[in-house]
Amino acid sequence: MTYIPVPPVPYDPELEPGLAAFLDLVERIPLRANTIHVNRAHFETIVPPAENQIGDRPVDLEHLRVPGPAGAPEVELTIVRPRDVDSAGPARPGIYQIHGGGMILGNRFFGIDGLADLVLRTGAVGVSVEYRLAPEHPGPAAAEDCYAGLCWFAGNAAALGVDPERILVGGASAGGGLSAAVALMARDRGGPAIAGQLLDCPMLDDRNETVSARQYDGIGAWDRNNNDTAWDAILGADRHTDAVSPYSAPARATDLSGLPPAFVTVGAAEVFRDEAIAYAGRIWAAGGTAELHVWSGGYHGFSGFSAGTAVATASDAARLSWIDRVLGSAAPGPR
Repeated sequence: MTYIPVPPVPYDPELEPGLAAFLDLVERIPLRANTIHVNRAHFETIVPPAENQIGDRPVDLEHLRVPGPAGAPEVELTIVRPRDVDSAGPARPGIYQIHGGGMILGNRFFGIDGLADLVLRTGAVGVSVEYRLAPEHPGPAAAEDCYAGLCWFAGNAAALGVDPERILVGGASAGGGLSAAVALMARDRGGPAIAGQLLDCPMLDDRNETVSARQYDGIGAWDRNNNDTAWDAILGADRHTDAVSPYSAPARATDLSGLPPAFVTVGAAEVFRDEAIAYAGRIWAAGGTAELHVWSGGYHGFSGFSAGTAVATASDAARLSWIDRVLGSAAPGPR
């Protein structure tokens, strides 16, 4: 099929300073096959240690290793608990966070400050998972690590003071795609139970051929070229073929029935717009539950780098509303 070029959706002007900051801080080195490791090293310099991100928030951190997938190394987790947690009290919800970075960059401390805020808001116990990165570890290694960590979390829920029926899985970008993959795995493998899947600007489809992917070819945050670099690293020669596992690229799943409720949120001015919309639509078509938000003028990651703007504030409010509804949070912390 011949692609007829169309102009990109314009950015919300209020978001443009945040986009410029994103590009200057995160994407100063073009991401190509031969620069993955240089970008990875740079990315490590802009993700502070977990303790530094937490600051004086009243939460406690615990770092541990748990069994990984069969035949694979252990998986590292960081547990984030409200300091007032009482293991003898009522069971709390759980939040299982998967970090972004295209499955080729990043670590479990990327975004842990946001997880701490959610823990304090909802009273939940949070867990952030480390997973193996491509190209050293092709897909679905990342998803298998994330699933193994979730199995440990659910299996130890009682000891952590967590209700195993109220565990939310979520993440942004690659973390959103991996959250979708983990939800598919849990369905296909008979558990653990997942209360909801939070798919924030999710990376779902290796084919990278949607209109929105082509609109942001060489433009904006995490453009089509970056996306191609990541998917090539994740899938190698299998990319674009029927050999691609839905646990690597969830858009390849032929059946989206029987999944936990999904929250799908994405910017209108980014590569992942169309695949996110399509994924929500396919969940509905399979009789499932999904809530979809497409934010006008939003670039990839706008809610973090353009915090406090009108669109980011509305996006955050919608996300928090859904989390509260799914977890049934009493929200003992400030709102």
